[in-house]
Amino acid sequence: MMSQMESKMETNNESRSKSAILPADSAHFSYTQTRIQPTQIQDLQRNRILTGFKPGKWLESFKMLRTRCLQSMDAMNWNTLAISSPTNGTGNSLTAANLAISIAMELDRSVLLIDANFQNPSICRLFGIKTETGLSDYLLNDKPINELLINPDMERLVILPAGKEMFNSTEMLRSPKMIRLVSELKNRYPSRIIIFDMPPLLSQADTLGFSPYVDCVLLVVEEGHTKVDDLKQAALMLKDINVLGTIFNKATDNIIKYKEV
Repeated sequence: MMSQMESKMETNNESRSKSAILPADSAHFSYTQTRIQPTQIQDLQRNRILTGFKPGKWLESFKMLRTRCLQSMDAMNWNTLAISSPTNGTGNSLTAANLAISIAMELDRSVLLIDANFQNPSICRLFGIKTETGLSDYLLNDKPINELLINPDMERLVILPAGKEMFNSTEMLRSPKMIRLVSELKNRYPSRIIIFDMPPLLSQADTLGFSPYVDCVLLVVEEGHTKVDDLKQAALMLKDINVLGTIFNKATDNIIKYKEV
């Protein structure tokens, strides 16, 4: 029979193992283990991040998007969402950032925004955050996740940067280590929404390879920019994936339109 001391040691070892992956449950959102990097208003405004502006039509459009996404995800008990686009230049990284912010405005939600675009990481740049480490350091060098997370001084929002470029990013995103991390993220915080900012579907294999491991995918297209054939091809590639909907991003008037699939 296991002694009380052995049992205690095993429990402590298990706790240390879990804490190496994720920080303790932050029910009160006091970021004691997460780096806080305050953002600058000029960076937010230059990069069109919601919190850099006064409330207006643009913010309300993202709140509407947030509400419709959460309603659909809650109905299916989903909490992981990948955001991608058929091709470059549609604004899917900005959409991921602003959707994450709008969800974090909900008092009973928290958001983990993960930059999984290793060839062209954009999330930290959009927030004006400077860092050299991220998800790639966890996947390649076993760097603990809690040492990589950043809070941009916004309530209930945490960012996991992409880190260094990986030439084998497609394989690493499908690795057992990454799949275990996604499973841990999905099950640890019931009220947390995890958003993955992904590369375009038609230019890299990363998104197609990784999409089976998240609950659903949101596609961002730009009216007047995305070609119909590209959108059809992207939809065909995701035919076996839960596609939450399509966002029509209109850069001319800063309004987004959402269409459920």
